[in-house]
Amino acid sequence: MLKPQEFAWIRVDGPGQEELQRLGAYLKLHPLAIEDAVQAHQRPKQERYGDVLAVAVKTLWFVEQSADVETGEVMVFLGPSFALTVRHGVNDPTVEAQRRLAEQPDMAQFGPVSILHAVSDVIVDAYAEAAAQVRTDLTELERCVFSPAREDLTEQIYSLKREVVEFRDAVQPLVPVMQPFTTARDDWPRQVVPYFRDVADHLTRTDTEVRALDDLLASVLDAHLAKVGTWQNDDMRRISAWAAIFAIPTMIAGIYGMNFAHMPELDWRYGYPCALAVMALGAGLLYRAFRRNGWL
Repeated sequence: MLKPQEFAWIRVDGPGQEELQRLGAYLKLHPLAIEDAVQAHQRPKQERYGDVLAVAVKTLWFVEQSADVETGEVMVFLGPSFALTVRHGVNDPTVEAQRRLAEQPDMAQFGPVSILHAVSDVIVDAYAEAAAQVRTDLTELERCVFSPAREDLTEQIYSLKREVVEFRDAVQPLVPVMQPFTTARDDWPRQVVPYFRDVADHLTRTDTEVRALDDLLASVLDAHLAKVGTWQNDDMRRISAWAAIFAIPTMIAGIYGMNFAHMPELDWRYGYPCALAVMALGAGLLYRAFRRNGWL
């Protein structure tokens, strides 16, 4: 039995339908809350089911080997004398949350809401770390895009942009979810409000960073596509220049290949060398002109 000032923290990892239904029946959770916890495809949100507060939060971490942003989910249920966390995904923020609560035993006096603060604080800190790593990858992509090397980075840029969109979908909806926790509430101690304000401040800063990363990636992609277009134009100019250079010998050879009976200089001893010289001179003049204008 729990004493009046005590509460229970129940941690569940990837539960099945039957397991969570039995636990929900014992804790008197709403069937819709149990359904949300089992499906694990919820947007960040908060719901009130009687005297139980349910909060869904996306977990997120950055995989350096593949430069991917992986996501999971944690559902936090707060009752009068219990806190239930249901985790889906590889990353488990409740372990770090437990460690922080052990280092700050005074937080336990706030009751089950201290679990929500600890878990959300760990998750938001992970957001900030992932944003910093994405920023590092973006900086490297920028360096490659504006380098003299001719390398097609469209796939890498688009892949990182897709990860940032997934990142944004986890962070952006959580901002309005956390805002109500930053003001005084009747259902938990006022002393805990500044702690949630700190979490909300970090979350807002990360949300701003993710928005900036998304906009910057769009600009980098546009710059890279413009650079690719410049490469294609340079290639087309080179092809056109060489085609013009070879057009002169082709034209002269074509005229003399028509085999008319009366053509200039057919009987001249130096007619053949002269024709070759005209071809070479015309091609050389065009090559020099194109070279001077940067087409070759």
